Amino acid sequence: MNLLSDPTVQKWLEKEGAAASAAKPAHDKHRVSAPDYFSAHIAEIRAHIVALAAVIPDFPAQFEHASRLVRTELGERGRAKVALRLALFVGLGFVAEWIFRKATARVRRRLDEFPVETVRHRLRLIAARFTFAVCLVAAFALGSVGPFLALDWAPLLREMLLGYLVAFLILRIAVITGHFLLAPGHERFRIIPMDETAARFWCRRFASFVGWFAFGWVVFSLGRILEYSLEARQLVAYAFGFVLLLIALEATWRRPVAAQRGADVTPTHDAHHLGRGAQNALLSVAFVLLWTLWVMRAMPAFWLLAILVLLPLASGVTRRAVDQLLRPPGSPQLDTELPSVTAVCIDRGMRALLIIGAVLVLAWGWGISLQTLAGEDTPFGRILHGVLSAIIIVLVADVLWQATKAAIDGKLASATDPGLPNTDEARRRARLRTLLPIFRNVLFVVVVVVAILMALAAMGVQIGPLIAGLGVLGVAIGFGAQSLVRDVIAGMFYLLDDAFRVGEYIQSGNYKGTVESFSFRSVRLRHQRGALYTVPFALLGAVQNQSRDWVIDKLTVGITYDSDIDKARKLIKQIGLELAEEPEFKPVILEPLKMQGVDAFGDFAVQIRMKMMTLPGENFVIRRQALARIKKAFDANGVKFAYPTVQLAGDGEPADAAIAHHALQLTHPAAAAAE
Repeated sequence: MNLLSDPTVQKWLEKEGAAASAAKPAHDKHRVSAPDYFSAHIAEIRAHIVALAAVIPDFPAQFEHASRLVRTELGERGRAKVALRLALFVGLGFVAEWIFRKATARVRRRLDEFPVETVRHRLRLIAARFTFAVCLVAAFALGSVGPFLALDWAPLLREMLLGYLVAFLILRIAVITGHFLLAPGHERFRIIPMDETAARFWCRRFASFVGWFAFGWVVFSLGRILEYSLEARQLVAYAFGFVLLLIALEATWRRPVAAQRGADVTPTHDAHHLGRGAQNALLSVAFVLLWTLWVMRAMPAFWLLAILVLLPLASGVTRRAVDQLLRPPGSPQLDTELPSVTAVCIDRGMRALLIIGAVLVLAWGWGISLQTLAGEDTPFGRILHGVLSAIIIVLVADVLWQATKAAIDGKLASATDPGLPNTDEARRRARLRTLLPIFRNVLFVVVVVVAILMALAAMGVQIGPLIAGLGVLGVAIGFGAQSLVRDVIAGMFYLLDDAFRVGEYIQSGNYKGTVESFSFRSVRLRHQRGALYTVPFALLGAVQNQSRDWVIDKLTVGITYDSDIDKARKLIKQIGLELAEEPEFKPVILEPLKMQGVDAFGDFAVQIRMKMMTLPGENFVIRRQALARIKKAFDANGVKFAYPTVQLAGDGEPADAAIAHHALQLTHPAAAAAE
């Protein structure tokens, strides 16, 4: 009882009761049904619109009241004094900026002459220009805001001057930022790729939008000091916002075509299914809806629509800027050009940061404290914490996968050219073309599975039983699909043994052809006649690879018994040396054509054997050339090719003539008839 009579305790009890009564409606608010919530929100919007309409007749009176406050505080010509002092300090800011430009004229000339031959040179130049832009802003701020802060001012004058000076500073920052990113008049400095007309257009629109927004914010803030009512200040803010809407609509409909497809910008990332007019109409509707939702104070819908509109635009601009910065100067970007690993990491990293920032902005706009909700030990808090963690895990997995995929695709692109045949580099590139696609597919599966398991674990799902169940399922699948497992394991060992590669000609049993591609369980062989074999690895067995290192091709011709063998040998040797010296065949002939000697004595010919060593697959063309030249050389030098003949004998000349005529009828009927 003594404690209850203590004033301190009584005051504490009153505070606790007030807090409990304030928390109870807030707690009950979450239990309001959806129809009641929307009805209450519509009633709030209606009351807000009515309040804005009611303040319009009273606005001149409030303006007169604010003017009297200014005259009382600053004198009869108070607004003129504010304008003159503002012009003075802004002028001092421009003077300070001019002095800085004069002092750094030599540095700027060096920047203008700085070579931009590589990506590193471009990045160094951009870093130097960024430093120069920051110094320009600092010079303007020191010249304008610095002297103002050094002097004493009346409270109202101080607030008005400082607000407008900050607005001018923000405008100056917008102008310098636009020149830094778009560099009108200096294409070699441009970060966001577009042509000169588009650069000037967007630089002006960006400065106009940011400057008008800054001055509108200052006017809205000063309205509280000048004792405008909340509704009057909101009316002024909506009027400034309407001008921002007009700026956005004008920029949307009058934007140059080159702003999307400049001379050095390919339409890879800017190709849309919709036409230009449809895009402009959609953007215009979105901007009008944003302004309408803002006026109606439907802020959750406003922030959601703002994120949906601005996030794709920011992502596209960021991607184009990254491509521009990391592309070698002077080289146009092609549709088939593969991005580098650095470009992919920066692009995906920036996209992840934009998505995370959009989530944070959306939570702030909806009045949700993510840290508080995630820290609460409630079902909603745990779900929210898990969802946020899952989003981060998915974004990180996306960055890792895209970077790895870009690295693998770059290696594959460099290995597309086989290079000089029968060299270590050619063999290395063929092995890369064989193994990297399989490694890429396996890595994709691993990244997806790990990301899904981590995301589920972050959301509170017990993945231990899931992993155990997947293990049991894998064992069951292994027993039920033994042939599939054999194919996969056999394929792994074939690849580890480097038995064949993409582009090589192999033969296994009845299957032969050029290796085109692999899968987990089979290899695709393209027969020389066009047929495509899909052969499981387990059915290959022993593989005959006909595309490794070298091949020896043997040729056999028959000459008559009365021909000069030594002359034939010399002619064949001469033909082999001539073929080996020709530019077309010299890189692929390892040992020239030469005669090995007499292989056999036939019934009508002396069989001589020849051989040559070439690169795999090149022997067929050289064989045809060699045989054609041997025919010409033998005919020109009296070396006769042997062919089957039949000699007939009889008891007299008439019989011989009759037999010969009969043989001619059998072999050449037309000649016999003419005879």
